[in-house]
Amino acid sequence: MLDRDGYRPNVGIILINGKNEVFWGKRVREHSWQFPQGGIKPGESPEAAMYRELLEEVGLLPQHVKILGRTRDWMRYDVPINWVRREWRGSYKGQKQIWFLLKLVGRECDVCLRATNHPEFDGWRWNDYWAPVDAVIDFKRDVYIRALTELTRFLKGVESRDDYLLRVGAKPDEPEAY
Repeated sequence: MLDRDGYRPNVGIILINGKNEVFWGKRVREHSWQFPQGGIKPGESPEAAMYRELLEEVGLLPQHVKILGRTRDWMRYDVPINWVRREWRGSYKGQKQIWFLLKLVGRECDVCLRATNHPEFDGWRWNDYWAPVDAVIDFKRDVYIRALTELTRFLKGVESRDDYLLRVGAKPDEPEAY
């Protein structure tokens, strides 16, 4: 399902623990890390899609998390043409996402990456709130930064991205140093 501009409606999930660290999932058989995300089905609300994706990708149920907030509006990213399926070329531009900030109120052992027959992730870890944004595939990176930035308003004690970059020894306009 695409909107009239060629964007597929989608949700993104930023899951934090009690230390404001974020959940990163490792894509199955790849060395790429990302936040859980997925498409919104016709007739499905963004919140319903978020809970469905949370179960499918992370194995968590609504009682395992608390919604802290969501982005005010859609955030879009374009997908490079070489990543687009041939049959979608000319009509599909990318994704538009509503991002949710969730807090894990269950236990870490509630995370189950094999909750479905087609897992998205084969590993996971907690990271500092801003790290490692530069490890995200380049065409999604700006949306990640914008979502993290907008959602900090729901958190206490999270430093700004610029302060984080200075603390880890990177300049705000350069890739992060690890």
